[in-house]
This record gives sequence, C-alpha cells and structure tokens, in this order.
Amino acid sequence: MAMAAPWSPPSSSCCATTSAPRAAGVRCERLWWAAGGSRRSWRQRLGGKRQRRMLSVCATAAPPPPVDYADTDAGAAADAGDVASLKIKLLSAVSGLNRGLAASQEDLDRADAAARELEAAGGGPVDLNRDLDKLQGRWRLVYSSAFSSRTLGGSRPGPPTGRLLPITLGQVFQRIDVVSRDFDNIVELELGAPWPLPPVEATATLAHKFDIVGTSGIKITFEKTTVKTKGALSQLPPLELPRVPDNLRPPSNTGSGEFEVTYLDGDTRVTRGDRGELRVFVIA
Repeated sequence: MAMAAPWSPPSSSCCATTSAPRAAGVRCERLWWAAGGSRRSWRQRLGGKRQRRMLSVCATAAPPPPVDYADTDAGAAADAGDVASLKIKLLSAVSGLNRGLAASQEDLDRADAAARELEAAGGGPVDLNRDLDKLQGRWRLVYSSAFSSRTLGGSRPGPPTGRLLPITLGQVFQRIDVVSRDFDNIVELELGAPWPLPPVEATATLAHKFDIVGTSGIKITFEKTTVKTKGALSQLPPLELPRVPDNLRPPSNTGSGEFEVTYLDGDTRVTRGDRGELRVFVIA
C-alpha cells in the first residue's frame, strides 16, 4: 500500500538507535557496552557497582535491484498458461503471511523471487499511458514486504501492531478512479479499549490524488484522512483529519509518495515503492 509518510528515517546505511521502529530490510544486534570503558572492558565499576549499557546497532540492507524484464526471451511476453502459473506461484508464496506482518527474511526473499518471475513474464515495463483503464477499481492488498517491520507505516515507521498500541490490522484496499484521479488507501482497524468495553472497529480512508510519472510510475499526493467507526458506534459521524499545511510539515514528510507498477492485468497488480517495498494486490 502506498501512502504518504508521517516521517522518514535517516538515509544512512548504518545507525544506532534505542527507540525507533525497525524497518523492513534492517538487521539489529544488541551489544553490552561499558560506560566509559576501554575496548577490552565490558564493565566498569561506579560506586562499587558494575554498570553496563545496552547499545543497539542497526544495519540497513541495500535496496533490491531493479526488475530485469529481459529474463524471458529478450522481454517477450510468456504465454497465458505460464503467466497464470506464475501468478499462482506468487500468491502461494505470500499466503499465510498475514499481508507480510508475519514474514521472515526467508519469506521476503521467496516472495521477491516469485514476483520477479511474474514481472519478467509480462514482456516488459508496464505502460500506464496505454493500460490506464486496468488500474480502475477496488484492489485488495494481499502482501506488503514493508509490513515485516510490524508497524502500520511499513518502512516509514508508524504505530506498532500488537505491541505498544492495541491495534489490529484488518483488510487493506486501494480504490482507484482513473477519471477523477482519486487514489484512496482504505484500512480496516480494530482498536483495543479498556475492559470491559468492547474493541472499537473503524475504517480509515487516506484520500490522495495521483499522476502518472513516465510510463509505469505513479505519484500520489495526500489530501485528507477520514475515520469512520463501525459496529455499535456506527452512528457516530465520520471524523475528518485535513492535510497539514505545507509550512507546518516537517521536511521529511512531503505529503506525497511514488511507486512503480511492475505487473498489471485484469485481476493482479504488483508494485514496488520508492524504498523498494514490494506490494501485491488482487481485484476485490
């Protein structure tokens, strides 16, 4: 799912952090470090007590290589049977991963490899100027590599799921209108409430406008967020959160995002985000 970023982490490939959420593709190791000690010492006596500090060192993996459309006979499209088989292979690779929230590094690699086979079988880069009508409709997200960070913001860290905040992620959709250029991310959420109150069900709609960039790129610009409660609280009016004015927006949050459509047909869509996030959608 592509959405505007609340904030962006540093772009360096190596960082030390104690509280920032871990993004997809980041590996962290915790080391005991003696405060004020030499390289040989792991502990230091202060006031007769041994004191140690925990240092968390994170290294960010390099972004995935670009899609190689020449993997199949110089970019020639595979026949319909092969494409159907590769689509099943991709959907099988991402099934059981809870949209990517339960994905391990091995799962991420397997999904990426299956997606690259399907992308190569498409016969070349997607031409949205020719096939724009194929974007039309309501698409359901079945996999996002960004969700392996266990946050709703993916590689742009957002609220954690099932840890600090009692948020359960439901279905995620993208609603695209190629005439009005509306591009809405629709997220179903369940918010925990203090006992004995039942959890609150809500749907958040992040409204965007989109433009075509080049032949296969899409740029979305955030407009507003609307939250509508469901169930017992469905009678409450929608809560609309307008876009933050540009002069109050932090430099890291431009209110827009870009991604490339790497495979597209009547019922399946594969995209790769500006940070290498792989997302797989099926028509709803």
